[in-house]
Amino acid sequence: MRLVTVLWMAMPLAAEWPQFRGNAQLTGLAAVKVPTQLKVQWTFEAGEAIESSPSISGGVVYVGVQSAELIAVDLATGKLRWRYKTKEGVGESSPAVANGIVVVGDLSGVVHGVQASDGKGAWTFSTGSEVKSSPVIVGDRVLIGSYDGSLYCLQLATGKPLWSFKTDGPVHGTPAVIDGVTFISGCDGVFRAINVMDGKEVYQIKTGAYMGASPAMAGDLVVVGTYNNEVLALDRKTKKVTWRFENPTRKFPFYSSAAVFDGKAVLGGRDKIVYGFDLKTGKPLWEFQTRARVESSPAVAAGIVYIGSNDGRLYVLSAAKGEKLMEFDAGAPVSASPAITEGKVVIATQDGKIYCLGG
Repeated sequence: MRLVTVLWMAMPLAAEWPQFRGNAQLTGLAAVKVPTQLKVQWTFEAGEAIESSPSISGGVVYVGVQSAELIAVDLATGKLRWRYKTKEGVGESSPAVANGIVVVGDLSGVVHGVQASDGKGAWTFSTGSEVKSSPVIVGDRVLIGSYDGSLYCLQLATGKPLWSFKTDGPVHGTPAVIDGVTFISGCDGVFRAINVMDGKEVYQIKTGAYMGASPAMAGDLVVVGTYNNEVLALDRKTKKVTWRFENPTRKFPFYSSAAVFDGKAVLGGRDKIVYGFDLKTGKPLWEFQTRARVESSPAVAAGIVYIGSNDGRLYVLSAAKGEKLMEFDAGAPVSASPAITEGKVVIATQDGKIYCLGG
């Protein structure tokens, strides 16, 4: 019964985006509606580059900044609520929020637990190297990877380590969780399934590919891009690769993490293209060409895809055909991923701006 409770608590509220990719399965899917045509509702100047993807919880936007800060901004007004100083800059680690605690990692290797109400530090935990992985909160536990090669499980309330699992390379991606098991796509070329409760490896699938992207869980299928210029679908039951995609003419890595929904998978490539795939077969359904590499991971709501590009734009695409519905020029690369809440999309840019877009 305890395991069921833990898994249920990991699911987000429908109108929230409390972590990277929106939920513990890293699907990138929001159960809300957002206008197709977006206008700027507010802009916040954070001061330095942002690669951390925003999270939204309780009417507050949380973002990590290269200026060694975690900031909280009011969703309705764009006004600063608080700033928390980290030890070093926050890179790609994106905040996760649950039970009144915001968790984020920094480039010094420290994981921070911060009180959501006032921005005061609750705890810190030091790993052996930089943290670019985003935390995932499952009940009373925090899962987060480090470049020291370990996946850590910490107690949410105190930061106390409960277990760690050592891999053969940096743990860059964010762990996904489903059915009491966490999954990491490793820089060591191994996809691993690890029990959330005791940190024991359940199984592994050798892919032979460096994976910087995070895995997206779609039932028994897992979709992840690789630095071998491929997108893979792995089957959790057969423990095998079910399909592979590689662009026959454009050999570029996939750094964007996939969104999975309605029998489709969508992700961006460093070849400047956003791809839509049939989830079951891996057959490409559509392609959309941007003007620069796509490292942002897509967010999806009501059949609409929202994704940033290093060309400085947020693209709004039809999930069915990949048709462009609109684009927003943010003026600087958008490598962080959008966060979605009811009626709004929040993005952050590499020139230190946070935009809230709505109807």
